[in-house]
Amino acid sequence: MKKPDVVAHASHGQMLRHTIAPARLRESFALARPPSVRNGALAGGQAALAVVLAAGALHYSPWPEMAGFAGLGGMAALFGRFGSPAQCRRIVLAAGCLLTAPVALLSLAAWFQLPMVVMLLMFSLMAGALASVAHRTQVGAPGAVIFVFAASAAITPIDSASLWWQRVLATALGAALAYVVCVLTDPLRDQSVQPAVPVPQPATASTLPPLTPGYAPSQSLRVALCAAIASLGAYALGWSHPAWAAIGAIAIMQGIHLPHTIHRAWQRTIGTIIGAGIAWAILSMHPDFWHILAVVAVLQFVTEVIIGYNYALGQMAITPMALLMTALSGHAGATEMAVSRIYDTALGALVGIALALLFSTLDERMHLARHHSGNH
Repeated sequence: MKKPDVVAHASHGQMLRHTIAPARLRESFALARPPSVRNGALAGGQAALAVVLAAGALHYSPWPEMAGFAGLGGMAALFGRFGSPAQCRRIVLAAGCLLTAPVALLSLAAWFQLPMVVMLLMFSLMAGALASVAHRTQVGAPGAVIFVFAASAAITPIDSASLWWQRVLATALGAALAYVVCVLTDPLRDQSVQPAVPVPQPATASTLPPLTPGYAPSQSLRVALCAAIASLGAYALGWSHPAWAAIGAIAIMQGIHLPHTIHRAWQRTIGTIIGAGIAWAILSMHPDFWHILAVVAVLQFVTEVIIGYNYALGQMAITPMALLMTALSGHAGATEMAVSRIYDTALGALVGIALALLFSTLDERMHLARHHSGNH
């Protein structure tokens, strides 16, 4: 039985104070050593090539507005960077399906012109299902947040069956090209490297146990609830991209324990602010399609090289890349998108941290309290 004074130090109120303590911010800037810079660079190069080929092909097709969906499918190449070539092919194929399926299902719902609240609720349920399936299929890093990002692109209303199948086929084309690129280039991969626990995290936190041993069904419900609260909150506030708030919250909930979750919140918020500024600067110059696509490819490569060192560094490249991919789909308004991304990420961080603390067990909070005491 826990002593009363120990339990008091692990209360939710104490955890909130530990969350905003300056020590958490300092820890968030710690650099970690990635398991393999070579494999990260290769994955970034594979994804960049697949995105360029897929989006470029759609740009010259009768459906150039579907280039963004093709680029989303190409991101299947980000998965499977560890293991044998056979394992990589299986994982990339599974990732391609997990990118295409939510686009197909949510675009079908969008065709029926359902109210946005209903679409966001469906999107949230889809996010929970994707998190569960991603775990069960063991696709690994970068995790379910990529699939949720693809799902978020599909909630925009459409008014014809042709737009539905164009979205689906464009995403599937990108995934197929990612598969081919990976098959052709996987001999360059360092297969001796084993996957590590998700990084970055300070070495002092690495001994803490995970938030959940394994993946309980309740975790899918948590992800769905987190996505619903964040997205509906953003929608109630009148923000134009409410699904982005859900993506931010889900990314933070992928933390492996409370200190790591808190670090991800700080890192994602800071990285997004800087990255949104970069995107605003690029989009304010009104670049054409090929300039945008070239920058997306460069940022995709850079992301995979630097994100293993620190998640905030990765966010500085991921944020402008995501906004530029949104621009590929025909969305305009550099300032509006950049500011919206910052607001949505901040809201997502707050929701993700709040639910992580709310659903935490006493043991998890005690680990955070000991971690805080040892690093204060």
